[in-house]
Amino acid sequence: MDPITAVDLYWRPGCPFCVDLMARLSRSDLPVREFNIWEDDEAAARVRAVADGNEIVPTVFVGGHSMINPSFGEIEAAVRAHAPELLAS
Repeated sequence: MDPITAVDLYWRPGCPFCVDLMARLSRSDLPVREFNIWEDDEAAARVRAVADGNEIVPTVFVGGHSMINPSFGEIEAAVRAHAPELLAS
């Protein structure tokens, strides 16, 4: 399995939940990769695969663990469980 190097955030323009989560993540020390599902067909397909065929955002992946519209606390918990190496020491 490839090492986890970042939290993957899937979003789209006009999504207020995405904006809020992006702002909170930007204030953290977590590395984040952002994917706009309206510009990236593969990103949209990945979201649909975990959201019963829907394009629900924000969707976040920590390695193979997916979360739909998670709180920052849920993301932190997933990082602790699945990718503790992403936490600042």
